[in-house]
Amino acid sequence: MMNLKLGLSALGFTVATSAAWAVESTDPIKLTLHDWSGQLINTKIMGSILQEAGYNVEYLQADYIAQFAGLKTGDLHLAMEIWETTGREALDEATASGNVVNVGETGLMAIEEWWYPSYMKDRCPGLPNWEALKDCAEEFATAETAPNGRYVGGPVTWGGFDEERVEALELEFEVVHAGTDAALFAELESAYQRKDSIVLWVYVPHWAPAKYDGEFVEFPPFSAECYSEPSVGVNPDLAYDCGKPRGPIWKAAWSGLQEKWPGAYDIIEAYNINNDEMSAMVGKADLDGVDIDTVVADWMETNKDRWSGWISK
Repeated sequence: MMNLKLGLSALGFTVATSAAWAVESTDPIKLTLHDWSGQLINTKIMGSILQEAGYNVEYLQADYIAQFAGLKTGDLHLAMEIWETTGREALDEATASGNVVNVGETGLMAIEEWWYPSYMKDRCPGLPNWEALKDCAEEFATAETAPNGRYVGGPVTWGGFDEERVEALELEFEVVHAGTDAALFAELESAYQRKDSIVLWVYVPHWAPAKYDGEFVEFPPFSAECYSEPSVGVNPDLAYDCGKPRGPIWKAAWSGLQEKWPGAYDIIEAYNINNDEMSAMVGKADLDGVDIDTVVADWMETNKDRWSGWISK
């Protein structure tokens, strides 16, 4: 019985192995699933490759930040997307415990920031400079937030410190969190079609910046000190008075994984994928309605020589 206070729920199956050769342990390697398409695709590609190498794989639903509790205890084994932009603090804390290891970059490079459609520049001159938002918050207001502007944030579980940033930069905005990834981009689609005012959380890799004409807000440059030292940044009294960090998306694992499944660990370490191919796959799933398992199977077929090399190393 899993001893977790994470609200984890098994998806009801353990994938059987099909490879003919022996593996170090037939116990399932437990991979976490979250609530956005790119992470589901990334994780299921990794799981499919491990299956091809002969390993059993089990997928478990877990909250993005709360999953670290399970990784520390070994109730979870692998998380495929820890974003530098929102998860680095949790990753560093977990690795410092000695119970979690950083298995390296996925190859994906992350941006997560406030984003607006280009038509908003006519209503809010001065964008993309963040200071323009001080003068035109009412342009982003809704009936529920007026006179404050509305910023549509990601699900609360994603983190991101948006409320802290609004307070520290003295922006007259209310942060309204979308309940799901799909709801976030439904807000964008609805506003864009009607040319309604909107500023929201957009991330890369994703199809949205390619489909819609727009820009990221340019906040004061991120620094680690900006997040930890109130005296650093444009507001001498509060932290988070800067933009979000940008950088790699990492793979994180239970520290016992390498000892129990050394061959699997080597495959996980070798695995990499790039922004362009991930954005295209997320577009197939979210825009074209292709089932995620089909998207994954197509990638596996197209890239057989590539992932076979990771297994044979």
